[in-house]
Amino acid sequence: MSNSSLYGEGVKPSHNQNIDKHLQMKKILLLGSGELGKEFVIAAKRAGQYVIACDSYENAPAMQVADESEVIDMLDGTALDAIVDKHKPDLIIPEIEAIRTERLFDYEERGIQVAPSARAVNFTMNRRAIRDLAARDLGLRTAKYFYAKTYDEFKAAADEIGFPCVVKPLMSSSGHGQSYVHNDEELEEAFKNAMDGARGDVKEVIIEEFIDFESEFTLLTVTQKDGPTLFCPPIGHIQKGGDYRESWQPYAISEEALRQAEHIANEVTRALTGYGIWGVEFFLTKKGEVIFSELSPRPHDTGMVTLAHTTNFNEFELHFRAVMGLPIPAIHLEHAGCSAVILSPTESNKPLSYNLIEACKEDRTRLRIFNKPIAHVGRRMGVALCYGEVGTDMDALRDKTKRVAATVLGTDPYMKK
Repeated sequence: MSNSSLYGEGVKPSHNQNIDKHLQMKKILLLGSGELGKEFVIAAKRAGQYVIACDSYENAPAMQVADESEVIDMLDGTALDAIVDKHKPDLIIPEIEAIRTERLFDYEERGIQVAPSARAVNFTMNRRAIRDLAARDLGLRTAKYFYAKTYDEFKAAADEIGFPCVVKPLMSSSGHGQSYVHNDEELEEAFKNAMDGARGDVKEVIIEEFIDFESEFTLLTVTQKDGPTLFCPPIGHIQKGGDYRESWQPYAISEEALRQAEHIANEVTRALTGYGIWGVEFFLTKKGEVIFSELSPRPHDTGMVTLAHTTNFNEFELHFRAVMGLPIPAIHLEHAGCSAVILSPTESNKPLSYNLIEACKEDRTRLRIFNKPIAHVGRRMGVALCYGEVGTDMDALRDKTKRVAATVLGTDPYMKK
C-alpha cells in the first residue's frame, strides 16, 4: 500500500537530492509506526523532511502524519529489501523490535544511514545481545540472568536464581509476555506467556533475578555526530504488567547515583556506536546502587513526559536533531512534568469516543490521543501530560495527571490488562 504523496509528480525528493547546500531534504524510512514514531514524524515534518512510515497494519499512528506509508511484514527480509529499493531512503529509523535487523548492515554498506546504527539496533532488539554486552563485555552490574529455549532449561534456571524472579521474552515490546514469578506453581504459565508474547521469530526467554529496588528510572541519553553526549534530567517511572503507567521528570536522585547512571549510559551507547536518543533504564536499590536494566536505541515511552514542556527540546526533537547531525547546544530543565497513560476499556475496531472536556478544563495540561485504529482492553490509546514550575510538589502533580488520564476513557492508568 502506498498513500498519495504530498508532493506533485516530479518533485519528490530523490536519494541525495540537495534542496540547497545548507539544507538537505532527506527521505526517511520509519520502520514501525506507533505513537513514538508519530511524534518523531511530526518533528521531522516541522523541519521539512520527507517520511515514509511502515508497519504491519494500515493507518498506524505515524502513517497518519507521514508523506507515504507501506504495510509490510518487517521480519520478511525480502519484503524489507523491496521497500528500501523502491523508496531509496537516505535514512532508516527503526521504531519497533520486530524487524529483520541483520538486513540493516547491508543497507549501511550501501550508504544508507541507520539510526543510531545497524550495530546498535541489532544488539538492542534482542535482550540476549544487550545483556551480554553490558554484563560480560563491559562488566556493568546487571541482574543475574539465564536464557532458556525449553521448559526444562527454564525450570533449571529458576532453581538456580530462586524466587521471586522475572521472566521476559528475548524480543518483545510494551511488556508483552513479561511476568513476575513467586513460586514453582507459577513457572509453567510464565514460560508460556513469555513464548506467546515474543515478537519476531526468536522463541527464547530470559529469566533474571528480582532486584529489590526502591524505584526505576530512565536516563534519556543523546549521542551526537559532532558533539558531546548529552543527558536529559532523569525520569522516574512505574511499570505494571511490564508496561509503563506513569512517568515524571525530574526524578530526584543523589548526585552520586546520577553520576553512576551517566557513566553506565555513556559506556553502553559508546560501545553500540551511532547517534540519536537512547532510553537507558535503571534500577535504584534501597542501598543507593544503580543497576543497568535495559536500553532502547530510540525515543522511550517513559520519555513522553518531555511533551509536557519539561525540557527545551522534547525527546523526539532531540532524536531528530541527533540523527540528522544537527547541533544540540544544551538540554535544559524548564518545567516539572508528569505523564499518565490512557487505556482502552474495551475491544473495538472502530474509533473510540474520547472525553476531552474535563482535561481541557485543567490548566497546564495536555493530551496526546494516538488514534490507533484498533482498541484492546488495556491498550495504550493516549497519554495525559501535566506540568508546573520546577520544584512543584511532584506527588500532587502525579495525582493530578492520573486523575486527568482517567477522565478520558474512564479507565485507571493502573487498570489490569
